[in-house]
Amino acid sequence: MSKQTKESKQFDVDVKVRNFCSKSKLFFLISLALILIALLSTFTGVDVALEFKGGTIITYSYSGEMDEKTIEDEISALIGSSVNAQGGESLDSDTKTLSLSFSSNEGLTIERQAEVTDKIQELYPDSELELLDANDVDATSGSEFFAKCIVAAIFAALILIVYIALRFKQISGWSAGVCAVLGLLSTLIVTYGGVVLCGFEIDSNFMAVILTLLGYAINDTIVIYDRIRENQTLLPGMQIQELVNISSSQSLCRTLRTSITTFSSMLVVTIVSLVMGLTSILSFSVPMMIGIVMGTYNSICFVPSLWVWWQKKRGISVLQPVKKKAKI
Repeated sequence: MSKQTKESKQFDVDVKVRNFCSKSKLFFLISLALILIALLSTFTGVDVALEFKGGTIITYSYSGEMDEKTIEDEISALIGSSVNAQGGESLDSDTKTLSLSFSSNEGLTIERQAEVTDKIQELYPDSELELLDANDVDATSGSEFFAKCIVAAIFAALILIVYIALRFKQISGWSAGVCAVLGLLSTLIVTYGGVVLCGFEIDSNFMAVILTLLGYAINDTIVIYDRIRENQTLLPGMQIQELVNISSSQSLCRTLRTSITTFSSMLVVTIVSLVMGLTSILSFSVPMMIGIVMGTYNSICFVPSLWVWWQKKRGISVLQPVKKKAKI
């Protein structure tokens, strides 16, 4: 059996070829560092939303002005646990509303609720404070939703591996599928770290970001795999790292344009949210921007380099061109 040549053949390509694979160790270190930072961010404190851990929500109407930060500090000292205060406006009247969220497995007792009301009236005696509603939130439904999202993410990852393995079997599809999912997993972990470090809650918005990135972040990787498969036939006998460098370079402009466009739209949403004070939207747009940047980096730099490293470990240095079926 003849040896495969170690010399890569020279071909003319219509793009400036960037040597991504030569920086594979740097890419691996960057990815590892970002993943470690994201995981270590857990120890700084993860703010889990009330819908996932249960508690009590009390809503008041009032007039005049209230400082939400002052209320949070005073009520936290009174109750002995964290409190989230959020202002708003009543839809059926001109009064303002104040919602207090208390995280607790058992909820807030009637006596405690009365103490909270008395404390706010003490702080703002001229506010005409009136209790509108008080509800206990059961964490069971939130936990079930969280569990279903995790199951959906795992199921999607398995489907992606099978899909890539079948579609790209000419370029060792199973390894390509596993590398793509590893890149996707690192994108999700770094996005999680960004959410924690930015001080956002782990809530339904975060789960929406995760499920969105499951489909979005893998797209550019599949495009590069498709290029590798095409160039496998168009550039026969080429060393695998050169083949991936060319394929990644050919996809670079398209990938960057798509990512910049999507990132810009999320940036506009973020700026508008900051101006309008829509903090609930920020917890979606900011993590999406983090996921877009990390997903683009993984698609161009990390996943192709990881796949090349895997093939070399298997002793594959040149991909054989696909044999076309003979016409009868």
